[in-house]
Amino acid sequence: MTEPKRRARPRNPTRTPGPGAAASTSAAAPPSEGRSEPPAPSVALEKLDDRIAAGLLPERPKRGHKGTFGRLLVVAGSLDYAGAALLVCRAAGRAGAGLVTLAVPESLQPLFAAKVVEATTMALPEDDVEEVDPEDALARILDHEHDAMVVGPGLRPGLATADLIRGLLAVEEESAPAPAVVDAEALRSLAARDEWWTAIGRPVVLTPHVGEFARLRAASGVAPETDGDLGADDDARETATRDAALRWGQVVVLKGAFTVVAAPDGRAARAPFENPGLATGGTGDVLAGTIGALLAQGLAPYDAARLGVYLHGAAGDVLRDRLGDAGMLAGDRPIEITIARRRLATMAQRLAAPRRLGFGAAAEPSTDGGA
Repeated sequence: MTEPKRRARPRNPTRTPGPGAAASTSAAAPPSEGRSEPPAPSVALEKLDDRIAAGLLPERPKRGHKGTFGRLLVVAGSLDYAGAALLVCRAAGRAGAGLVTLAVPESLQPLFAAKVVEATTMALPEDDVEEVDPEDALARILDHEHDAMVVGPGLRPGLATADLIRGLLAVEEESAPAPAVVDAEALRSLAARDEWWTAIGRPVVLTPHVGEFARLRAASGVAPETDGDLGADDDARETATRDAALRWGQVVVLKGAFTVVAAPDGRAARAPFENPGLATGGTGDVLAGTIGALLAQGLAPYDAARLGVYLHGAAGDVLRDRLGDAGMLAGDRPIEITIARRRLATMAQRLAAPRRLGFGAAAEPSTDGGA
């Protein structure tokens, strides 16, 4: 695919990460060139809880406007998987993004425009009905102002889609390229090529489930038996995710019970959530939109991934307490993500306030990960 001319769009300079995100200065390590050695000795596994998540919240300036809180571009959706794109957009709005734009093939734009309310839509040029023209679509996307992207949920499989995904992730703009969440069909397109990570030119958060992770690892020359049981063995999940983040030079989120988040510098965290109610269609789309919104608000990829995973899991636990562990829908979750964020913001304010002594002192907030 011939790469089109494109204009770099500046990232929003007014957004400020929260105090807990100050330590994360590197968006992603340089892609490794076929690296095969195991991870270097790394810091201890971090067990996410309320206090850690509260410290990661991005600031919300009282005089901020919608541009202040980030512009997220969502490249997602098809006729068969329209719901995926809609869930990403809804979750992104509920997670605090100021502006959300959904990019879809132009023949589908009327359909999606009638379904999204708060988000705007952008038509991508087509070669055929529902099949994007990779070069023209890439140029249209890169010309659109955005601070972060979500790429992959619900996209129609095909060569044109794969070309668009690879071109979008490989692009090197004059200024720092916007970070992206890479999920679903985008992950499958990447895994079709050996050493796929060497062609990624922007910081990304990869969000595979176990099956997608195995395909990405296979393209890295790692056999499934090497990683062990990634469905039930928590130690194996941590080890494999750390190794993948190091090899690929990107933040990796291995979804499932006790989701693991790993950074290419050796840091790793585990969420405290084990909830069968989340095992339903659309759950990953909600998570992708949540992480994407936090990237757009200025968090570094590792911080956005940790906080997004935590907010998503906390929302799921609230719904399980209310509905049980069966019958929970992905569409139930976005509003609970907003409520979970508000609860954490209240905790962050208490933690930041001077401690009072005596009978009027407030009790220390719980940090056990409960919602």
